Amino acid sequence: MSREDEIRNIRLQKIDRLREAGMDPYILHTKRDVTLHDARTHFLATKRKKKNGAFNVCGRIMSIRGAGKIMFVKLFDGTGDMQMVLRVDDLGQKKMKFFAKNFDAGDFVQFRGKLGMTKTKEKSLFIVGYKMLTKSILPLPDEHYGLSDEETRYRKRYLDILMNKDTSNRFVLRSQVIKEIRNFLDEKQFMEIETPILQNQAGGAMAETFNTYHNDYDMPMVMRIALELPHKMLMAGGYGAVYEIGKNFRNEGSDPTHIQEFTMLEWYAAYFNLEDNIRWTEQMIKRCAKLTGKTEFKVTNSAGKTVTIDLSGKWRRVEFKDLLKKNAKLDITKADRKEIMAKAQEWGMSAPDTKKTGDANLLDFIYKKSSRNKIVHPTFVTNYPGALKPLAQQNADGTASVCQLVIAGAEITNQYTELVDPIAQRELLESQAAAKAGGDNEAMEVDEDFLTAMEHGMPPMTGFGMGIDRLVAILSEQDNLRETVFFPIVKPVKKELSKKEAETKYRSKKIVVIANPKAGFGVTANAIGQLGIEIGEFAKADMFDVTALPDKDGVKHYPDALYPMANLAGNQKQMAEFYTKCIKADIQVFDFSDIMRKAHTDREMLDGYKAKKTKDIEYIAVGAVVPADFEKEWLSKLSLFG
Repeated sequence: MSREDEIRNIRLQKIDRLREAGMDPYILHTKRDVTLHDARTHFLATKRKKKNGAFNVCGRIMSIRGAGKIMFVKLFDGTGDMQMVLRVDDLGQKKMKFFAKNFDAGDFVQFRGKLGMTKTKEKSLFIVGYKMLTKSILPLPDEHYGLSDEETRYRKRYLDILMNKDTSNRFVLRSQVIKEIRNFLDEKQFMEIETPILQNQAGGAMAETFNTYHNDYDMPMVMRIALELPHKMLMAGGYGAVYEIGKNFRNEGSDPTHIQEFTMLEWYAAYFNLEDNIRWTEQMIKRCAKLTGKTEFKVTNSAGKTVTIDLSGKWRRVEFKDLLKKNAKLDITKADRKEIMAKAQEWGMSAPDTKKTGDANLLDFIYKKSSRNKIVHPTFVTNYPGALKPLAQQNADGTASVCQLVIAGAEITNQYTELVDPIAQRELLESQAAAKAGGDNEAMEVDEDFLTAMEHGMPPMTGFGMGIDRLVAILSEQDNLRETVFFPIVKPVKKELSKKEAETKYRSKKIVVIANPKAGFGVTANAIGQLGIEIGEFAKADMFDVTALPDKDGVKHYPDALYPMANLAGNQKQMAEFYTKCIKADIQVFDFSDIMRKAHTDREMLDGYKAKKTKDIEYIAVGAVVPADFEKEWLSKLSLFG
């Protein structure tokens, strides 16, 4: 038994003792007269207000010191902390002993007492009564050592916030930054909106999607990768300026500057241009930086080196083509595809990948490898290749009227003069779709709903996108975006099972397949194989608790099924009976029938099943994941197949 399990068992016993003493360990209603922050900050005023009388505070015990005649408790309520002093002269011997025996760090408690100063001049509450509010079962990390393990901090962010002041302050800053952004945009008469996270197709960016399924509508859907398209469609409805702060999801690789679920700010403003947008961007970010009280920040760049960035002064601008000319020795105004592919390979892209990647994405790859990582202080990079920004206004020289703010080698914003020409937009999206069909997974698709809205007419406008997490990472001087979100994605911890638990789990369920040996060995073997795959896909949970099975020689063997599989031989009546019993027991059951084998189209298969009752279908094999007792019933009736 682990130390944590021992503590848990002891605290469960304390819960019983609390109840025996008539003290509910989980109270629903309580009374608090003052917060700990106010009690400390307005110490004398609070003391005078109560005229030396007792009053109630509530909070969580962070530590307990002392024993016997006096104990010192550090209480924290979310606004601040304060020392509680428990003395036998105030509480009596019985209450002191009861507290010492049944109260622990981590418990939520109501204390009643009088304000006063200790001999060391510590502002304190001298306790005359107490009441348990919530009894904690698991212990807090040690207050002195805190919580330092990164994986644990991500999994148990609530403990990270509680034990690490820097973490708590960082998320307070994040909240303040978002509030300041809203204030900035509200002052400029932007309207805050909300748009769907679940979409029929992704658009507004170049990224791979997370895919899901709408059961009620019986259709595949994706989680959005950007906010852009619905925003611009709403602009066609007559709004002057809109913004949204919301989650996006991109099914791509993770590193300190990329996470799959992130928070975006996007805005769109009619009758304003890219110059206005750039000016607003600088104003807004500098305004957010003021929340920290400084303009210089230490940031880790893409090379892992700590650099100091300065947000004060006028931010510089540079063109995309000039960066590649200087840092990659590539003149994109003259280079052909062969030269661009060669340069991409020179900067690390494999030859097969260069062949299936469009020119614009090749140039973007070269730029990121050769130039972006060299930018330290805030820099607006302008005029990217047009095909790379198919939703932006296209310039005559093949570039797009766009801008990105780069700080310490990371893209912080995207800003466009938005394309509102539906004919040009269709051509660009069709070109993207062709690239996607050719293997470029990050290319966009044609969105007919968006194009239809554009054909109804959109006003000239400028648009903006920024990752909130990246801005917070800069302002809080964090080198990993996972430190700026409350609950970053982590793989679930696999529970270690005892030998008995593993054996029980292994035997608890099995795949049972009943097959018709008269259908011919080849046909039946194929049916069994098809059902095994289909049932395995449906089960979606490993039955085995090991991924490799080493033999006596140390050679590894790998389980090739989700569940142990029993193949039984049966006739049509028995297979129909098995199928019907599974349905009645609410067990998902699968079949491979003569109808499936002979059908050439989905329609033929559908019509074939509709024409038959369950008992009359000519099954070749039926199968399901069944509980142990269900399996034993059929093992006793039927022989093994083959």
